[in-house]
Amino acid sequence: MSATPATPLAHEADALLQRLGVPRAAYTGGDLPVRSPITGETLGAVPQSTPAQAAAAIGRAQAAFLEWRNLPAPRRGELVRLLAQELRAARDDLGGLVTLEAGKIPSEGQGEVQEMIDICDFAVGLSRQLYGLTIATERPGHRMMETWHPLGVCGVITAFNFPVAVWSWNAALALVCGNAVVWKPSEKTPLTALATLAIARRALERFGAAPAGLLELIVGQRATGQALVDDARVALLSATGSSAMGRAVGPRLAARFARGILELGGNNAAIVAPTADLDLALRGIAFAAMGTAGQRCTTLRRLFVHDSVYPTLVPRLIGVYGRVQVGDPRSPGTLVGPLIDRMAFDGMQQALAQSRALGAIVHGGNRVDGIAGDAAYYVRPALVELARHEGPALHETFAPILYVLRYRSLDEAIALNNAVGAGLSSSIFTLDMREAEQFLSAAGSDCGIANVNIGPSGAEIGGAFGGEKETGGGREAGADSWRAYMRRATNTINYSTALPLAQGVTFDIDG
Repeated sequence: MSATPATPLAHEADALLQRLGVPRAAYTGGDLPVRSPITGETLGAVPQSTPAQAAAAIGRAQAAFLEWRNLPAPRRGELVRLLAQELRAARDDLGGLVTLEAGKIPSEGQGEVQEMIDICDFAVGLSRQLYGLTIATERPGHRMMETWHPLGVCGVITAFNFPVAVWSWNAALALVCGNAVVWKPSEKTPLTALATLAIARRALERFGAAPAGLLELIVGQRATGQALVDDARVALLSATGSSAMGRAVGPRLAARFARGILELGGNNAAIVAPTADLDLALRGIAFAAMGTAGQRCTTLRRLFVHDSVYPTLVPRLIGVYGRVQVGDPRSPGTLVGPLIDRMAFDGMQQALAQSRALGAIVHGGNRVDGIAGDAAYYVRPALVELARHEGPALHETFAPILYVLRYRSLDEAIALNNAVGAGLSSSIFTLDMREAEQFLSAAGSDCGIANVNIGPSGAEIGGAFGGEKETGGGREAGADSWRAYMRRATNTINYSTALPLAQGVTFDIDG
């Protein structure tokens, strides 16, 4: 087993991992190769968790939970505060590792770490706000209330496109709520997970009173994730991935009555109304559709443009698509980095071929040569003008494809927005208050996120993140998201000498 990386990019990753405190044995000599989408080079080889090791990690987490749940919530919040401090110190290095392993441009890589810091700060505040209600009771001499208690072991399965932020959304809240966490990262991005746990261990050491096993990591592929899905000791599973993954995971959780937070597919749309500020819309559309090389769950994939502004907006948008800089995400000026792998590239090309077969006009979408070797997949973002809402536009393709259609009435545009299986994010560009309010109303967008005059991509941790329909219905972050990580008990206390029964029931055993 060699501990010395063999390629320039691997040397860069090794330097980052060493500064972040990850032992070389954790990412060399294993059976899971880790490649960078930037060049296709191998960055390391991570040992995968065996089924026995996964079960042992869950067991350690269960034992830790039994101890951790007894600490007061504000004290638990102190650990998360320390985690935020450690993340601040490691922001540049962890963000750089996100760039190498996931292919994000540096501002997005560092922005993802900032999102981790933000959710930690948010969770620290919530550690003093895990409120229950006092409930009006019909019985004199009684008090009724609700209390919230720690739930148990929380499993977290994350995807490659946000390799560290989504873990933090769950872990920060789970910790202040009194739970232990077992994390199964994407098999495509395990290095950032190793680094995150190394950072978290420093916070745990500074905290001093956390039980061993509170934060666990298991690395592997689908079978490793299934260990979390099926283990009765895992009270809650938060899983991010495709709707197909959710269809497999959901019934298995339901079979053992476990809780699930499912963050699944998103075929997100935006509407450009006649009154829209077209300069603002152009900027919003460009980021939402091309940011992260179209590999966000909130990426803009469908654009409905009113007939009256289509001839003005769409040619300008085509121009932006033609000149946006595609390349090595570390290069100055690059806005669109690589696709994660060959599978993503093939899926994009298949969707474009299907669009052409329907008579669509396709702008861009070609592979960009001369950036890296054959094992890296850089593409020019594709803008596809469709005559009808059909074919691949009805399904999510995890790549930078934007389907553009005309519409005539707002009712028609809203119906198109809602006419897909997923229901994650949506937006409208309009200066007409009535149009904006209709879009946000019960008769408007059916998505979990509905925005006005910004794109559907990107979210702040203060708002609940998640969607409806085939997006799974789960929510992460937001003011009341902590409730998903706790169990509720209703308590009735009788401080009288009588025993009145609810609903006027009588049960007199004295005859």
